[in-house]
Amino acid sequence: MENALILFGLLFLFSVMFSKISDKYGVPALLMFLAVGMLAGSDGIVGLEFDNSQIAANVGTIALIYILFAGGFNTSFKEVKPVFKPGLVLATLGVVVSAGITGLFAYYVMRLPVLESFLFGAIISSTDAAAVFSVLRSNATKLKNNLAPLLEFESGSNDPMAIFLTMTILGLIGIGVLPDYFTLFSNLALEFILGGVMGYGFGVIIPSLINRIKLSHWGLYPVLLLALVAVLFGVTEKIGGNGYIAVYMAGIFANKKEFIYKKNLVGFFDGVGWMMQIFIFLTLGLLVFPSELPEVALYSFIMAVVVMFIARPISVFISLIFSRYSKKEKFFISWVGLRGVVPIILATYPLSAPGVQNSQLIFNTIFFMVLISVLSQGTTLKKGARYFGVVELGSNDPISLSHIPISYNHLKQFTIGKNSKIIGKNLTELELPDDFLILLAKRGNEYIKAGGSFEFEENDLLLILCDNEIRYQKVLEIYQF
Repeated sequence: MENALILFGLLFLFSVMFSKISDKYGVPALLMFLAVGMLAGSDGIVGLEFDNSQIAANVGTIALIYILFAGGFNTSFKEVKPVFKPGLVLATLGVVVSAGITGLFAYYVMRLPVLESFLFGAIISSTDAAAVFSVLRSNATKLKNNLAPLLEFESGSNDPMAIFLTMTILGLIGIGVLPDYFTLFSNLALEFILGGVMGYGFGVIIPSLINRIKLSHWGLYPVLLLALVAVLFGVTEKIGGNGYIAVYMAGIFANKKEFIYKKNLVGFFDGVGWMMQIFIFLTLGLLVFPSELPEVALYSFIMAVVVMFIARPISVFISLIFSRYSKKEKFFISWVGLRGVVPIILATYPLSAPGVQNSQLIFNTIFFMVLISVLSQGTTLKKGARYFGVVELGSNDPISLSHIPISYNHLKQFTIGKNSKIIGKNLTELELPDDFLILLAKRGNEYIKAGGSFEFEENDLLLILCDNEIRYQKVLEIYQF
């Protein structure tokens, strides 16, 4: 046990320290995590034996649940709303087009059977949330025209289509019978609808529940949220919906409202997201045998070129044909189609599925393609953004507050009376407008910073910033101060 804990800790420690290389030289951190896993595996320096694809798939599923929730939880709903339609088209039609084109090339280049060729295309068809979140959010460059939210939303919502296509083709290979297409598309629509509805419902409930439950210790709030995400995924899958869409949407809608400890919880789940990324990439690095990769190097390189320069651009241009994005922006969107953890997880499914003759070839090729994608596309994102002219001008300038006029006329003092309706409530429960800020509270001789968990009491003297006298009076009346 002691040796296992030391080894486990060292693997995570090396992964974290290697992320410094990522920051310095622009190599995506996920590639560092994979490298650590490969070095620790059976063909590496440590020589750990691990070849259980089922465990790897299960670990990947759990990790992806929290990666997607963390990604949604750290995403502003205001940013996602304008890109919802194009993002959804990319996440559905884009995946199908990309899978079809890639499958066609796999049939002629790799000489795989027809169904296995399109299985290959389905597995590699989705962009990866972990990779895209990691690369975009570790990059200081701000993109024009809501491109970053579009790419993040697409990567967070296109996994269900890839999973659906993969499982459908695996079923066809196993039973050798053509599906009932009406049932097939009905099930797909049901998965998306139920996943979206469940995600929206939980996303609305989470802030209200956190505000009202009033736990005795702050440390219990992250535990509560971890449990709710697990329940959401399980229940959604149980009723026939897509759990991945549900947890991602729940994160987005939960972020929409204010609640106590929000900043702390968002920070906590950012850490959970990184931990899960390290965990799954280490696991997948252990699963692969690097000595087998040279055999598929040529196939992997050719198919990676097909995906990056043919399948992905065609799928983007078809999906966004009626959108407002320019040709250069579409080319940039095409280039940020990073592949990552999801294709590798899906590539483990054929290893334990009946009837897939080339399962090991598919897994090794997909793994190598992911390495090529993350290394080539992830390291050139900044250059690509500048080349295609999608960098927001002045995005790296320091923020200046000198232009914001604040006078003493904007500051108000208000004392809470004994009949006030807000007594006993906390600040986040009120959901005050953005231009009505409670800066400070005086309670007796004590001055208290009015954070989200601050509860109002009788005789509290509030210092309020509001530059609109009509709005100030209206808010006092509506919220019955």
